[in-house]
Amino acid sequence: MPETKIATRPRATPSSSRLTQAERRDRSERELLEATIRVVSEQGVSAATFETIAKAAGYSRGLVTQRFGSKDGLIRALIAYLHGWQDEVLDRDHVADMDGLSALCAFVSLHCQSLDGHEEARAYFMLLAAAVADQIDTREAFAESHEIERVLIRNIIERGQAAGDIRVDADADGIGLMTGCALMGLRMQSLIDPDTKIAPIRDALIQSLRARLAPV
Repeated sequence: MPETKIATRPRATPSSSRLTQAERRDRSERELLEATIRVVSEQGVSAATFETIAKAAGYSRGLVTQRFGSKDGLIRALIAYLHGWQDEVLDRDHVADMDGLSALCAFVSLHCQSLDGHEEARAYFMLLAAAVADQIDTREAFAESHEIERVLIRNIIERGQAAGDIRVDADADGIGLMTGCALMGLRMQSLIDPDTKIAPIRDALIQSLRARLAPV
């Protein structure tokens, strides 16, 4: 079914009219996900109806249903989008080129930086809190997302162990989970109290990781 734009959206420019169908689909999906982030971050989870999201993106409500099918499908697509966003940030800062311990500390720092004015992180954890509170099916999607994060952190630690940058007797899996939980708690605290001073907590977490993981 062709995409249906509502009247408030500007007409396509000549360059956008030459986009392929796949490119138009990718663009509309990205714009719908970005609209979801804005709506959740600014108005709250309950405001993120298909109709509101469609209006914010400048598309018809039917296109949201066509693209994602259900609220669960939308949440899963949004989580995948945010993981891609995180990967771009890590690539931009060349985290993969750092030694293991430096990469882990950079990962923590980047997560803490995203607490400052980034709608993406705010929307993610608002949706997570709602999923847990309401015991809805999207909890499973968030559980899968956090498993991806745990494995990512564990792989950084194991890479450092293999290179001699991190103590070989460290429990990579346990520390990966601990680090992820600490970052999740910090993000939730920032939602509860936006005036929370992040820098001292970030520095304490990094100091703890260095003390625990640095080779003797």
